[in-house]
Amino acid sequence: MSGVSLASVIHYCHEQQQIHANARQWQVLHHIEDCRTERMGTGKYQCHGCGHHWFWHHSCRDRHCPQCQKKASEQWLLRQEERCLPVPYFHLVFTLPHELNAWIAKHDRVIYDALFHAAWRALNELSQRKHKGRAGMTAVLHTWGQTLVRHVHLHALVPSGVYRDQGWHSLRKHYFLPVKLLSNRFRGAMVSQLRAAFSEGLLPALSQTEVSRLLNVLMQKPWVVYCKSALEYRSSLVSYLARYSHRIALSNNRFQVWNNNKISLQYRDYRSGKQSLLTLTPQELVRRFLLHVLPRGFMRIRHYGCLSNAIRAKVKRRVDKQLDMYEPR
Repeated sequence: MSGVSLASVIHYCHEQQQIHANARQWQVLHHIEDCRTERMGTGKYQCHGCGHHWFWHHSCRDRHCPQCQKKASEQWLLRQEERCLPVPYFHLVFTLPHELNAWIAKHDRVIYDALFHAAWRALNELSQRKHKGRAGMTAVLHTWGQTLVRHVHLHALVPSGVYRDQGWHSLRKHYFLPVKLLSNRFRGAMVSQLRAAFSEGLLPALSQTEVSRLLNVLMQKPWVVYCKSALEYRSSLVSYLARYSHRIALSNNRFQVWNNNKISLQYRDYRSGKQSLLTLTPQELVRRFLLHVLPRGFMRIRHYGCLSNAIRAKVKRRVDKQLDMYEPR
């Protein structure tokens, strides 16, 4: 709805002194509230032809800001055009059990890092065993569900193939790895990462008893890794990835109505498959939004294996050469 934005909701709660946030969260809130206002600074632009000039308030460029992500996504997409391999890809989703949410509230950076490492470790080890080669993965961290509750998961794009000493080895389009086996590997790797983090003193807010108890419980639960084939063509694939790479917890186009201290947001109900409305107070909306503020400097997009910066260019040259050899003339 016109006039309703995340910045306006933050401004309202700020004026009412109804925000409880830590220093990092306050930094993000100030950026969003001040974005494209005179408080962020103003630039003067002038046409060289006619001399007409105008003023433009600067953007905050904060990755949590709904006003700044469209341009950031477009710029990122252009950089990825040459990164993707010209092969089919799989889309995988690695999700953390909600039982870990309380730990994330205390040690978000450590657990997010553990999630990336566990997902890659599970995928790479199983790929080495099943396909005798080095897989690749581009992973993006999301921390929210449609209703803005904490729902931590990785979206990963994985090429349908592995890199061997002899070159690129393609896999079947509709089968990458046994999902149940990958899920179990992911569970074991994540629990192992968390045990190691506690042993190294990286989870000081937790006790030995609660760590042992919860991790033992989680090892008994089934974990699920979602997997489906994505897209085959590079341009479409990059656009597909861009849908996830710079998506944020809350965009301004989801706001519908703000009446009587209640704000209605549009969201997709995955159970029914339909669009629904979520109604929250401004204070509760800001509280939920703050659950998804990332640690300062945290890398939420990471590349692994044959897609890592160290060997990506070499792998791509090899794949392009092999495809060119088999292309009909």
